[in-house]
This record gives sequence, structure tokens and C-alpha cells, in this order.
Amino acid sequence: MPQESKRIAALLLTHPSQAAWETALKSDNFLQKKTLATARRQSRLIRNRLQTLQDTGLELVSTGNQEVSVQILLVSAIKHSQLLADFIRSVYQQAVKAYEDKLAAKHWDSFIEECSKRDPAVAGWSDSTKAKLFQVLVRMLAEAKFLESSRSMRLTPQALHPEVIRYLKSHSETEVLMLLEARS
Repeated sequence: MPQESKRIAALLLTHPSQAAWETALKSDNFLQKKTLATARRQSRLIRNRLQTLQDTGLELVSTGNQEVSVQILLVSAIKHSQLLADFIRSVYQQAVKAYEDKLAAKHWDSFIEECSKRDPAVAGWSDSTKAKLFQVLVRMLAEAKFLESSRSMRLTPQALHPEVIRYLKSHSETEVLMLLEARS
């Protein structure tokens, strides 16, 4: 949700009170959603992701060019979701290192099976939940240009933008930097 994330990042930079946040959601409808419930749900998810960033990261999201903004959004998603970080480490990086052409559903199935061994709660996830999670992870990687598209799932290893590297280094985000750069 890059456009919604840009709006929320800009609002977070103002350090809004809860009342200002509610006004932006309800009265201003700054996310331009049809229902308040959708706006609340999406804003909560995006806000939780974005709160993993410093103000300089929020500025990159809200005012940076498309490439920088989307890569910083991927950084925030990785910091917010251990599942995404593990998927990139265990599946994406390994596929690139093995010179595979693209990701496939079998990669996800194997990954989920491994996750189930470490955390029995994963085994209880419904098939629809697992499918939705895979769809979301693939979409995030496609938006950040780590995949050609969510349809083809063709691997397209990219270099991180220098501004993103500078942000990660200046905030001692070594683990995330290594995760996103270790692709060959």
C-alpha cells in the first residue's frame, strides 16, 4: 500500500495526537477509503510498520522517489514481520544463490512446513490464511522490484538505492542491510 503509506508517513511526521489521528481518519478521510472500518484496519497495519522507522525513514517514505519510498517500506515491513524477514532469508536469497529463475508455490509450501516445525501454531493456520500471506509477501517483493511481477514471480535481484543504504547504515540497521544486500 505505497500511496496510503506515503500519506500515513507524512501524518506521523507531525507527531499527531490521538484526536488528530482520528480526525484525519474520520473527517478528512485522508486514506480515501469507502468505510471507516477499512481506513482503521489499513492505517493500523501501516502505522505499526512505519513506527519501526526513525523520522528520516518516514521522510524518505513520504517525500522520496518511488524506488526509495518502496524500498524503505520493505525495510519497515521486514522490521515489523519476522515471517517476511525469514522468507527473504530462507527462500528468496536461497533461490537467487541457486540461480533459480523464479519463485514458485512449492517454495512457500516448504517454507511454511519449516515454520510449522519451529512453531506448532503455524500448522493451525488455514489454507486461505497461508495463501493470503504468500500473496502479500509476493506483492511486497514485486513492488520493491525484487520480483518482476507478482504474476510471473521471476527473480530480479536489485541493488538497494544509495539513500536506502545510507539510512540503514546511519541507523545501525546492519541486519536488515545484510538481508537485503545478500542476494548473490
